[in-house]
Amino acid sequence: MQCEICGAEIRGDSFKVSIDGSELTVCGRCSQYGKATGKRAPVSRKVAPVSRAPMTSGTRRPPKKAPEMVVDELVDDYAQVIREAREGKKWSHDQLASKIKEKAMLIKKIERGEIVPEDDIRQKIEKALDIKLTERSGDSDWSGDRLNRGTTLGDIVTIKRK
Repeated sequence: MQCEICGAEIRGDSFKVSIDGSELTVCGRCSQYGKATGKRAPVSRKVAPVSRAPMTSGTRRPPKKAPEMVVDELVDDYAQVIREAREGKKWSHDQLASKIKEKAMLIKKIERGEIVPEDDIRQKIEKALDIKLTERSGDSDWSGDRLNRGTTLGDIVTIKRK
């Protein structure tokens, strides 16, 4: 018989071990990689009984609909929107920064697109400049036509050949 891990011929006693839920027959050297399954540990089966309330004929509730996943996402051209709104109010970076109690360097980096503003900073900028930097996106924006035609693993994975 061969060890199912290293492939060596098992001489002497073989061991049954469990590795990640799989039961393997292994040699003495490889038995250290799993837990012995020959001995069974007692398992506590204390389960509280579940009592079901009798249902009356007219009290059945309709199944709940899963809420549609709606998420607010930052607009793609947020840097340009912020810059144009700031310049429209004729404010400098320092003036906007003092209004929202942040550093001017942060405002400059956001306007250059180097940094994506965190939610709290985004909300401060929106309030100070009276603009909207987010847009709603949900499941209705995405069409699953491709999945309905039978997506295969090959559509998702790139296969590398030697």
